[in-house]
Formats: sequence, C-alpha cells, structure tokens
Amino acid sequence: MKIRSACMRRWNGWGDSNNHYPLKPSGLAFVQQRLGRAEPLPDAEMTAVVAKVPASRLPEHPSVDTRPETRLRHARGQSLPDWLAMRSGEFERFPDGVATPASSGAVRELLDWALEQGITVIPYGGGTSVAGHINPPESDAPVLTLSLAGMDQLMDLDTESQIATFGAGTPGPMVEQQLRERGYMLGHFPQSWELSTIGGWVASRSSGQQSMRYGRIEQMFAGGRVETPKGTLIIPTMPASSAGPDLREIILGSEGRMGVITEVKVRVTPLPETESFQVAFAPDWETGKELVRKMIQAKIPLSMLRLSNAEETRTHLMLAGHEKLVGILHRYLGVRGCGDSKCMITFGVTGDKSQARYVLSQTRKHIRQAGGVMVGRLLGKKWEESRFRSPYLRHGLWEHGYVVDTFETAVDWNRVTSAVETMEKAVRDNAGDGEQVHVFTHLSHLYSQGSSIYTTYVFRCSDSYEKTLARWRVLKEAASNAIVASGGTISHQHGVGRDHARWLHHEKGELGMAVLDRLVNHFDPQHRLNPGCLIENAPRTIR
Repeated sequence: MKIRSACMRRWNGWGDSNNHYPLKPSGLAFVQQRLGRAEPLPDAEMTAVVAKVPASRLPEHPSVDTRPETRLRHARGQSLPDWLAMRSGEFERFPDGVATPASSGAVRELLDWALEQGITVIPYGGGTSVAGHINPPESDAPVLTLSLAGMDQLMDLDTESQIATFGAGTPGPMVEQQLRERGYMLGHFPQSWELSTIGGWVASRSSGQQSMRYGRIEQMFAGGRVETPKGTLIIPTMPASSAGPDLREIILGSEGRMGVITEVKVRVTPLPETESFQVAFAPDWETGKELVRKMIQAKIPLSMLRLSNAEETRTHLMLAGHEKLVGILHRYLGVRGCGDSKCMITFGVTGDKSQARYVLSQTRKHIRQAGGVMVGRLLGKKWEESRFRSPYLRHGLWEHGYVVDTFETAVDWNRVTSAVETMEKAVRDNAGDGEQVHVFTHLSHLYSQGSSIYTTYVFRCSDSYEKTLARWRVLKEAASNAIVASGGTISHQHGVGRDHARWLHHEKGELGMAVLDRLVNHFDPQHRLNPGCLIENAPRTIR
C-alpha cells in the first residue's frame, strides 16, 4: 500500500502549517534583553504573490504542471534569503514548470525532452536546501523543476545483505516507517528529516544526528541509479572494491550537477532493542571539549554526542520556558561546581540492553572524572521530543521581529576552540549600525580527528526587507571568511549550493576545482543541470 504524507506544507516558510511553536514569554524576554525590542516586517499574501508569477516559457508537455501556485511552491528553498523572499513576496524568479515523474524511465524521458528543447533542469527533493540549491537561475532559458516526490517508496529490501532500495524522493519519515514495518531502520536523522529526502541526502552529503552509530550518508550509500545527460549511470552494490576510484564518491555531494539521482540503495540495520537520550553538564567549555574529545577517541559506542557552549546552554534553558524548574537546575548545578560557564552535553545510548549498560557506565565514568554532572533522562527526553522542531524556531522569532540563521563547518581538534571564537567574533563584529547579534554554538558531530561546529545567530529585522537581506549578506560573508581562515570546510552537512560556491576553492584547490569542473562538463556539457550550483558559472557573488 502506498504511504502518503499528511503534511500541509507552508508556501512561505518551514514545515507543516498545522505545527506552530511560538516563543514562550520567558524566551521572548530573554531575546529582547539580548537584542532589544524589534518590529516584525509585514508578510505578503499568497494570492498577491501568485498573481505575480509570469507566463510559462515552456513548450507544452503532458507531465509538466505550469500552474502559478505549483511554480510558486517550488521556487525557493529554506535559506535566509529564501525566507525573506517568501515572506516579502519578492521571489524574483520562478520555475516555468514542475514535473513529478513516478519512475526512473519517466525521469529519463523528461530529461531527454528538456535537453532537446534547451531547457534548464533543477532536481528537487524535499525543498529543504539552505544553500540555494533549488532556486531558478537568472537565465534566458526556461526552467523545469524536476520533483522526485512521486518516487517515495521502498522498492526492495534484501534482508540477507541488509540493502534497501528507495525511490530518491522518499522523505525521512517514510524511509523509517517503511523500514520499521519490516523490522529495520536507516538511522539518518538530519534536522530537516521531516521533509528532506533520501536522494537529497546523497546529493548534498548529508549527516544525521546519530551518525556516530549509523554513519553519515556516505557510509550508508551503497549504490543506485542516476539519469545523466549522457545516459543512465548504474552504481552496483559491493561491500568493498579496490577497482579504481569509487563512482559513489562522484555522485555523493554532486548536488544535481551531474545527473538526477532516481534510486538509492542504502545499508540498513535491524531495529535496536533500546534507546535513550541523556544530558550532563561540564563546568566550562574547555573541560567539556576535552571530555567529549576523549570519549570519542576512546571509541565509546554512543549513537550521538554533542556539546553546547555556555551561551547556547543558557539560551536553550531560557527558551524552554520552565522558569521554576530551570532555576532549581541552575542552583543544583552550581552547588556541584557547574556555574554560569556550564556547558550542556547531550548523548544517545542505542543498542541491546547489555551494550547500553556498558556504554552508559563508560560515559558516566568519563563525565565524573572530568568534574561533570549527570542529570539523567528528563532533559534528554525533552530533546528527543523536540529534535526536529528547531527549524520552526524561525517562525516563532519572526513573529516578534527577529531573524535567525545558522552556519556550520568541521575542523581538526587542535583548531576547534579558536575556530569557534573566530567565527562568533566575526558575526558579532559585523552586525553594523550599532546592532547586536546573539550568537551561540555547539559541536554536533564528533570524530576522532575533529568535530563539526554548528553556530546559530539571531538579529533584529531592519526596517525593510532590503536592509535585512543586506545585513545578512555582510554577516554571511564574515562568517564564511572566518570559516576558511580557521581551516574549516565551507560545509560539513548542508552542501555547497550557490550560497557557498565562492568559498569551495579554499578547500579543493586549483587542481581539485579543475577536476570537479571536468566531471561536470563530462556529464552535462550543455550546463543544463542546476547551473551555478556547486561550481560557479558566473562571477563570485552571494545570491
């Protein structure tokens, strides 16, 4: 039986329109104390924006929907510029049509038709990109958005090899639901899990919250099918191979430039016997950083481990809204040696019961030795219940005149603290006009070599959309320059898209960029697939 999502997507923001998580009074007071009171900008009405959608430039095709509302709903992703465009109604550009094929063969037919007609094609998964992956480029050529939403089913499950085959448009909840019915799971849980798709995870080299147990998408991706302008690429599943470079690595992170991923084969695992999430506190950042580094290098088999810095810890506890309980917690931790500089540690324990007992005992041992304090499952349960709600925070802040955005990177351990300090300072120092920025950070994915760094920043709306976007551009520039100056990757988990493309050469170098350019030109010599994404086709500017 075909499973359908009941989600009613917002046309101008994140997620299900039935889900609303407003700021609690204490949370609003906290933000106002940090940044001052703010005035919200006016939101555009959908009917007025639909009326602005121009006539389609596409020739007629029975599988292509050219209705204005459909094109509007596929015109933007979820980056901050996308958000401002949607809320203001100033979209600038729209795809000329949207096709929703239901098979690889249908994708092949549409791609061949588009290439013959000189049409630009944008592969579209869940529409969750925060880096400009799916925005129609400024072009004289008509634009076809190729949505994979019609390919959302588990196609095959080889229980002996533990390989599952999915249509590339299957969103996270449907991946897990269909596997769970057979006693298995994938375990890939990015924050965008509610809406993002398995094909999009491969295309952007995504990482899930429990990657310590299940791996990033590159460890899960076993093979699949890609429809390219040059023909169909089949990547077979093999446990390992030394027969030259791995073709999976060419497609991982290719962001729609080399072909449309239509089928994804992934390595799955049986459902775990038990799982819990728990919270502890370290006295300060350096103690917490050294604690989690030693835990990951000791190879304690946790499913998740993250460390919030003091400002993020303070912010999360204030936004939770339970003032009396939070006050009791502060006093208890203060007595135990974790005062104003305390840093929250959130970790997951997953597996069979005996393994879970061992993991928990080892974790407690390291925390005690570092002078940290365990507080048990209550806060961990709260985190688990709200783990996919963070994207909705943008709505709660926006209603009161505040803007929130994030950036992320990964560096070796010897640069973690300096990178955090450099990046946070760069954002604070570039707010302009005497404005403040509330900025905080956590380490979200840990490795023996180093860690990812995930930074959130909040600032007040300016008195117009244009000024607010201009302020974001300055902040984005400063943060990205600080990332590469710190020796970090321009993206650990969000991909490159168009917003990050100008910084990619810092990581890949001249020769590496030439290799990527040759690969793109080989698969798509006419530059019809997602031009400007990943590798710039134009002067380097932030769009």
